[in-house]
This record gives sequence, C-alpha cells and structure tokens, in this order.
Amino acid sequence: MVIEAGWRSGSLNTAGHASALGRPLGAVPGPVTSAASAGCHRLIRDYTALCVTNPDEMAELAPLSTAGVPLDAAAEEEGGRGQTSDVTRLLDALSIRAPRDSADVAARSGLSLARVRGLLGQLSLDGRAAERERGWVKVVEKAERSG
Repeated sequence: MVIEAGWRSGSLNTAGHASALGRPLGAVPGPVTSAASAGCHRLIRDYTALCVTNPDEMAELAPLSTAGVPLDAAAEEEGGRGQTSDVTRLLDALSIRAPRDSADVAARSGLSLARVRGLLGQLSLDGRAAERERGWVKVVEKAERSG
C-alpha cells in the first residue's frame, strides 16, 4: 500500500518489487496538484496498483483470517504444502550449490531474519532446505533436476 510517493520515490521501487513478487498493490490518490501524490497517480495509471480510497478497500488487498493472521500465513501454518509468497521468496534466495547463512538469505529475500529462520526450519523439516556447515542450501527433488 503506497500512501504518498513523489514521481521518483523509494516507495515506487518497493512497490515494483512487491508487484513482481505477486503481492497485491494499492495506492491512495491525492490532490493532482501535490508532488507527494505524483507517484501514487503513476502507480494507478501505469502499473497494476488498485486505487484505494477507504479502509475497506485497503482490507480487500490483504484479507485476514478470523484469527487476524493473513490468509497465506494461516494456510502455511496449517501444514499445507502450497507455497506462500514468503516461502517462494526464501527458496528463490537459496542456492542449490553455494551455502548461504541466514542473514544473507534474509537480505536476498527481503524478509526479516526472524521470518527467514522460522521458514528455514519448516523447509528443513519438509526436506526442501538443508543446513550445511557453511550455511543453508535448497534441496531439489530428483524429478525437478531431470526435467
């Protein structure tokens, strides 16, 4: 959700990354005469941002389960094998050959160190990541390697 952003803004960069990762993108329009609204208008006009004008529209972009936890996180906690965007980001940050420490994986994935450590533990239990002496690696199933 971008509330205010100039024409060239770090918020636009972050929004671009979020959109590339398949995250919902919303922007709050402001006065057309305000330089601080130019970036939001640009996101709505030129990119996939939805125009958000009230809290209900904001909530539609990130629906919560009844427990107040985002639905994709709730699905992950229920033990489903379906990948959430955080899991996808983490797996993309891991290498098959070069072990990476948790801090490096966090920096590459854009996730917090605590979130990375938690997900690495889950992926280790699932057999999709393994801890080596020098860091973590992605485990690729034989079917994925051959085809």
